[in-house]
Amino acid sequence: MSELILLRPWWLAVLPLLLVLALWQWRRGPATGGWERVLPPAMFAAMRALGHLQGRAPRQGVALLASAALLCLGLCGPAVPRADAPLLAGTGAVLIALDMSPSVTESPALADAQAAAATILTAASGRPVGMLLYSGEAYEVAAPTADPATLESQIGVLGRDTMPGSGSRPASALALARQMLQGDRDADLVLVSDGGGVDDATRAEAERLATDGVRLSVLTLAGPAGGTVDAAALEALASLAAPASAPAPVLRRLSRQGTLERDPALAILAFLDLGPYLAGLAGLPLLGLFRRRA
Repeated sequence: MSELILLRPWWLAVLPLLLVLALWQWRRGPATGGWERVLPPAMFAAMRALGHLQGRAPRQGVALLASAALLCLGLCGPAVPRADAPLLAGTGAVLIALDMSPSVTESPALADAQAAAATILTAASGRPVGMLLYSGEAYEVAAPTADPATLESQIGVLGRDTMPGSGSRPASALALARQMLQGDRDADLVLVSDGGGVDDATRAEAERLATDGVRLSVLTLAGPAGGTVDAAALEALASLAAPASAPAPVLRRLSRQGTLERDPALAILAFLDLGPYLAGLAGLPLLGLFRRRA
């Protein structure tokens, strides 16, 4: 029951009103059609004693209120997650920006970068995937494609001689990524880097990406000394960061059903609405009201 949610919780506001109505009926007593206002008290008591003014039985009011409460609870939409929820893949592109500076290519971090990039291809869940490489300058390897398997061979042959220059300018990578993802309203950029070269220009490009609606994630690589060159600077760039050797948080972001989570009209597809079943129980208290009288 810890996963139980309410799809329409505003209907709970009706329950206090029903409670007030129940208290009012209890204080008012059985209704007698208004005769208590026009008959003298003695005559009214005698008519009641003779059985001519029966009024409505208390159980009828209880049945009506119980039925209304069950109906209200059903309208609240209690729901549990569906095991067979439809999977809606995101439509936006995923772009991988690989750091190919000497501090990466001349260390074991290159293998981690290649493994992380290959894992991203699998986690994209059918979304178009593209890739760019950068060191002193950034170069487009492949525009986002619906067949990311074509990138696997390119990732596998990356090495120390892949890039024509040296240095590390992640700002150029983010600027190129912004051009490649221009017009994409549901895009993700994954920067795989050891943190070298992060400067004010890099932070400015990250802000421009956020303004364009691109979600920037970072996978940090270990530097030559066993730690990241500047993990704090990398993590400050993105809304989500994780080590390249343990990329699970970033992979979950890429593989999640983005449209399903952000669109309330589609979010209910992930849950089984128990409201109709609960509302159907509202008819049970009313069955006693249809009993034939002798």
